[in-house]
Amino acid sequence: MAALTFGQKIRRALVGAPRNITDPSLFHKISLIPILAWIGLGADGLSSSSYGPEEAFRALGSHTYLALPLALATAITVFVIAFTYSKIIEHFPYGGGYVVASRTLGEKAGVVSGCALLVDYMLTITVSIASCADALFSFMPLEYHKFKIPFAALTMIILIILNLRGVKESVKMLAPIFLTFVATHALMLGYGIFSHMLEIGPKLTALNANFQHDLSSIGLFAIVVVLLRAFSLGGGTYTGLEAVSNSLQIMREPKIQTGKRTMAYSAVSLASVAGGLLICYLLLDVKPADGRTLNAVIADMIFSGWPLGYALALITILSEGALLMVGGQTGFIGGPRVMANLAIDYWLPRRLSSLSERLSLQNGVLLMGIASLILLFATRGKVSILVVFYSINVFLTFTLSQLGMSRYFIQRRHRDKKWFRHLSVHIIGLILCMTILIVTIVVKFIEGAWITILVTSVFIFFCYLIRSHYNKVKKAMDEFDTMLKDIPVLGSPVPSKIDTKEFTAIQLVAGYNGFGIHTFLSVIRNFPHVYKNFIFVSVAVVDSGSFKGSEDVDALMNSTKETLEKYVNLARKMGLAADYRMAVGTDVVESASELCEQASKEFPHSTVFAGQLTFMLEKFYHRFLHNETSFAIQRRLQWKGITTVILPMRINP
Repeated sequence: MAALTFGQKIRRALVGAPRNITDPSLFHKISLIPILAWIGLGADGLSSSSYGPEEAFRALGSHTYLALPLALATAITVFVIAFTYSKIIEHFPYGGGYVVASRTLGEKAGVVSGCALLVDYMLTITVSIASCADALFSFMPLEYHKFKIPFAALTMIILIILNLRGVKESVKMLAPIFLTFVATHALMLGYGIFSHMLEIGPKLTALNANFQHDLSSIGLFAIVVVLLRAFSLGGGTYTGLEAVSNSLQIMREPKIQTGKRTMAYSAVSLASVAGGLLICYLLLDVKPADGRTLNAVIADMIFSGWPLGYALALITILSEGALLMVGGQTGFIGGPRVMANLAIDYWLPRRLSSLSERLSLQNGVLLMGIASLILLFATRGKVSILVVFYSINVFLTFTLSQLGMSRYFIQRRHRDKKWFRHLSVHIIGLILCMTILIVTIVVKFIEGAWITILVTSVFIFFCYLIRSHYNKVKKAMDEFDTMLKDIPVLGSPVPSKIDTKEFTAIQLVAGYNGFGIHTFLSVIRNFPHVYKNFIFVSVAVVDSGSFKGSEDVDALMNSTKETLEKYVNLARKMGLAADYRMAVGTDVVESASELCEQASKEFPHSTVFAGQLTFMLEKFYHRFLHNETSFAIQRRLQWKGITTVILPMRINP
């Protein structure tokens, strides 16, 4: 193995050493058990209790007596959404909301759901980190608040590095923060509620008096509107519940059971904390304070009489702020996976489905991090603005998922005896999610809702442009397949008598198709009677689409072997000695370069050939949508003195 450069050593220290993709126990080692999945994915939902209930309570204004029905509605909504997503996990284990919408409502609904999810995950990171900064700076003097944005940006960069190392590593590092939050908030809410049990009777009497006053002054309809508005503006509370269904690939087998258990943990913890906070706000008659969150206020109020009460309140809010950082982790887990699903279906550049040597979706992680940093600086970390952006995209994908699952069970009514029971829950979920979506858009449209609608719409538009380009290229490639894949070659394959001293063509191939056959025939046509041997080289590239289990990697390797055998058979039928070489990996450039280097040592008189798509009119976006693998391999090999020739394949989509 070649010595590492200084830059590679730095990267290795930060990100870690490459993983061995051929290790049969690899999937077991990097997958998450329910408790770790709850920490890594449930943290987003649980951390939303740091801002969702507060937004809802503030929206009540002077009608704080409505906090009690609001707490009940919040808990019920959490359980309804969690139950419906458990059904999604059961019936659509590889993709979540994007796959549900695509399979049940069509690809147009799918791309809308996928784009909304991506914007949602970008905002997950931004709003979590911004809220983290708000919580942590609640205990600092106001003059230090100017450092909140730099602190938030630094936190994002740390999360990017952690996620480049891998999901399990990042979750393990953040686990103590999560467990501290659970312990301190259980203590705070438990004591806050039970220590005021004797006050519940008088409090209920006062609440009833306030209700009767409002009933006579503004009427029942206005009271319902106030409650509905607060319920909808607290929609950020439910964000993150969908993350489990979108990240089932990283969970320990049996994945469905692990996912459903993780969802149950997330629902119970979120409903308990969010509902408990609303009740505490009511019982303690909490009032907003400048530069402080409501949770920081009640922590002070509850622990003020305790020995070391200030320290305990500080630890509670610090753990809350730190958990918000863990909640941002969900965006780095789910966002790149949604990107990969869109890329596999050609809505985004294909390279976004590629895995790094650490088996992380490196390109997606970096894009999510950069986009979140831009959002942070653009909004100056204003949580009230970010939560509006956030909620709209979350509930857009929630609504599409509930609509899709409703249609799914209607279509299965003749095969599933329990179809109506499942359908009724999804209908309730659909009504709840659609209500929150519509109210949030109407109430917050001028305050910024229009921006997130515009951004998501622009994103969808670009996805359609990318898909249109890929479709045109595919159509042109299909024409080559039709012409070349079934070319008749008379005679039987000649025995392979490879002489290592003869001139040898080492050809890079990816799939048995018109592109590879065109390159093979171009070598013969351009260099007649020169090359006696053909060595076909291919890499079984493991990307997010094939990285679901060891059996999928085995299937990929078998498929690559069958492809190479077809090329060998074609060459032998044309009277040429032929063989193949293959490897499995995540980086096609590195793996293919190593294979070609080994083959060139075995065949001293050899030339490496690779094909490359060439467009009549090169556009600036071509290099983003199409990899330039051939040129990258050529640069590596020519640096090592290995002759490499790229043969163009002209298309005009």
